[in-house]
Amino acid sequence: MVLLVAVVLLFVVAAIAALAIDVVTLYTARSEAQLAADGAALAGARVLANSGMTSDPNAVSDGLADNAEQLAVTVATQVAQSNQVGGKSLKDGGIINVSFPISNPLTFGTNPRVQVQVTRTDLPAFFARIWGRNQVTVTATATAEAYNPSGVGATIMGPRPPVAVTCVKPWVLPNISPTDGVSKIFNEVTGAIQDPTLLGWEDSNNTPPYKFLSRCTGTGWPFTPTCNLPNPPGWAGQTPTAWQYYPGAQSSFPAPTQALPSCGFTLTPYQASIAGCVQTPIACNSTVDLDQSDYQLRNTQTVNAVNCLTHALNNQADKVDPGAIPSPPFQFLAGNDNPIVSARGKDVFVSDSLVTVPVYDSNTSAPPSSVTIIGFVQLFLNPDGNAAIPLTTRTTVVNLVGCGTDASGPPVLGNGASVVAVRLVSQ
Repeated sequence: MVLLVAVVLLFVVAAIAALAIDVVTLYTARSEAQLAADGAALAGARVLANSGMTSDPNAVSDGLADNAEQLAVTVATQVAQSNQVGGKSLKDGGIINVSFPISNPLTFGTNPRVQVQVTRTDLPAFFARIWGRNQVTVTATATAEAYNPSGVGATIMGPRPPVAVTCVKPWVLPNISPTDGVSKIFNEVTGAIQDPTLLGWEDSNNTPPYKFLSRCTGTGWPFTPTCNLPNPPGWAGQTPTAWQYYPGAQSSFPAPTQALPSCGFTLTPYQASIAGCVQTPIACNSTVDLDQSDYQLRNTQTVNAVNCLTHALNNQADKVDPGAIPSPPFQFLAGNDNPIVSARGKDVFVSDSLVTVPVYDSNTSAPPSSVTIIGFVQLFLNPDGNAAIPLTTRTTVVNLVGCGTDASGPPVLGNGASVVAVRLVSQ
């Protein structure tokens, strides 16, 4: 009996050891694999969000979706490979599959999904080897979505969740496209993009030179500090003009007090709202206040704050990569003044030069003291910096997101300056 009990206890102890060690190791590796899949899927979706494909109703037919997907596969794979599962890098022996599931063929272009499956087939077993099992397999899957409520889905899918965006800059644009100065950017009712040709539009390559961020009379390119005439309270007699903003009030765009860049000068509250990240989200169909004060230094302060935000004080800011053909999908080349030293001279998919500005439901008369937001435009700021006279900034349209009056439910939060929300979803 003693011998029999000893033999039985040997197997019991071995089984408990296998359960306590191997199973815990397996679950730990499974958690690591899930984190790797989540991060890779979110990175791939972020590439699609910043590529511009969700703002192009013809993204699938004109090949933009294919080009953006290739870029997303590359980035998602790199992110997954940078993780370890079971003490071993996925770059060495891991299996990474990136796919693009289609939940709805009609909305794939505007709400694309990235699915990443991470697998390790050689996770070593320890005590479980007495049962003839030397290796086990760990697999994890994650799906992320780049959510844009406008586009094709705005006219065929009915009510959709609205978006809410943080880090919105205090520059409220009228709903007038700068491509011709007449067309609307968004349909106020459905949220659909009315002028798809605006995607990729750059103001320095078009005539007449619509002045973005120079809400005054005068000449010059955007952010021109010499154009600093005072704004009459209420903008009496000034009708909304394409690509000319109305300044947002601090009540709606409160100046952040933390994580502000070092600009070399003291930031005013207005400048802090530009150079920093306004944490208060602005949601679709919400109301924001406008600043109707006689602020004669607004243009000069805007220029300096933008140069600080984009790290362009020495004319070495990030830019849209001219070598990335076709464009879109957009790729951004980090400048020599980018705070991340290792990124300089390389393509990045997140840049401080990417900003989001709101669009209000404008008409032919000057706006009141508060307006309703019907959409957002994501811009890439291409400043010339202090080395240029006069100081100017070119804007490139990277994304368009309309709201729609039937938006319902809790808003989907965006990610920093990205106007297209990126989120993990379940299949």
